[in-house]
Amino acid sequence: MYRSLIVVDDVLDNVDELRRAALGLDFPEPDAPTYFPGRNSSQALRVQLLEEAAMRLTGERLYPATDSHAKCRITLAKDVGEGDVHVDECHWSGIYYLSKPEDCQGGTDFFRHIPTDSEHAPYHPDHLKAWGYESYADFVEKVSKPHSKDPSQWERVMRVPMKYNRLILFRPWLWHTAGPAFGDRLDNGRLIYLLFFGSDGPL
Repeated sequence: MYRSLIVVDDVLDNVDELRRAALGLDFPEPDAPTYFPGRNSSQALRVQLLEEAAMRLTGERLYPATDSHAKCRITLAKDVGEGDVHVDECHWSGIYYLSKPEDCQGGTDFFRHIPTDSEHAPYHPDHLKAWGYESYADFVEKVSKPHSKDPSQWERVMRVPMKYNRLILFRPWLWHTAGPAFGDRLDNGRLIYLLFFGSDGPL
């Protein structure tokens, strides 16, 4: 038995201050098409209270696992990407919602992969063997990439709604994607704070 999804509301008392700081970051336009819709901030914005909350909630000693950790991300209704349903390369993934309450739409969607009848990508060799794949790289090339944007391969099993000052933490091998994007400018778009953690074990 283990925790796979944690949802906590009203996480920070100073959420408005963090939102203002996020809106002041640079969100450069990419030079080439991106895999996911939207843009990350060029600067990270470490928030100790969020990281401490994540450790309390998971009961683990966590540390930043990717270059995108502690960056903000803006996605507008017009934005498109080359991929959709995916998994992350870390131990815990986290999303902290910073869109204003009146703008919030969608959330974070989780899926069952129909051909493998699984709500997660392989994270153990037994999964690969049971599903008939030689390696994780083989699975990525035959399933993750080609199936990512094919709706016939997926059944949505859950949506965690977007809510201002809500933090969600989930296992990164769960098939997931961002909900619908919205807005036409930075201050009314889908604004989130990204968390990608590795773990040094239990607290």
